[in-house]
Amino acid sequence: MTSFSLRQRLPLYAEVMRLHRPIGIWLLMWPTWWAVWIAGNGRPAWPIVLIFTLGVVLMRSAGCVINDWADRDFDGQVSRTKGRPIADGRLPSREALYLFLFLIACSAALLPFLNLQTFFWSFGALALASLYPFMKRFTYLPQVVLGAAFSWAIPMAYVAQGQMPDAECWLLYTANLVWTVAYDTQYAMADRDDDLMAGIKSTAILFGHHELGVIAALQAVFLAMMTVLGLMLHLGPVWPVALGVTGGLFVWQYRHCRDRVPVHCTEAFLNNHSVGMALFAGLAISYVLQ
Repeated sequence: MTSFSLRQRLPLYAEVMRLHRPIGIWLLMWPTWWAVWIAGNGRPAWPIVLIFTLGVVLMRSAGCVINDWADRDFDGQVSRTKGRPIADGRLPSREALYLFLFLIACSAALLPFLNLQTFFWSFGALALASLYPFMKRFTYLPQVVLGAAFSWAIPMAYVAQGQMPDAECWLLYTANLVWTVAYDTQYAMADRDDDLMAGIKSTAILFGHHELGVIAALQAVFLAMMTVLGLMLHLGPVWPVALGVTGGLFVWQYRHCRDRVPVHCTEAFLNNHSVGMALFAGLAISYVLQ
């Protein structure tokens, strides 16, 4: 491949990695930073923060590539995804697979800077990231697998800082999984009609017209778990404020997408970036004040 052809392909690589839509990076980044800060008792080493930040960008990008590769025969049937580089033929599927392997290799290159236990835990992240894209063919609960994948950095953050995952870690893991199922159901609501025609399964289809109630229930469970986590960590008075802001954002999301208009469902999904940011701010400030 010549340097000129590589320059031509770089925008395609960036597009299939969804670098122009960083919401997925943020939704993976916020819980990772929550765990890094908690496991580091509010003062994580900056090399750890940098490594996990780079890892999030690389693994989310790899996840997008393998997702589009796995869905190359489905994306053309969905209006939102039919213009993606693999679906419309601009990027050959074999080349996309090579890009996925390259991103995984770059992620693996970060592991020698961490301890050996983190290396072993990283296989879980790879397995979940590779498994998720195929789940929508076999189960109406692919969002649960996505939640497991998006939460796997949480125990890794503990192990990387010399701690074994404890009750607080697994509570945070479960809470983040629940939150992920809630917001990815919002995301799936926007594609529900196309997914039904294409034969793709999702929680939005499984829950049917009860989906808004289920999302609200999941968000309530998430808030309850994060409240318990705050009590376990003795986070102080700032944490309830962060939880209150989060609850207000959830109310806004419910009201915004209750008409089930696809663009409103997508906007409600995007609002979860603010949820992650509010909780991280509350967590970080709580540790500063301790």
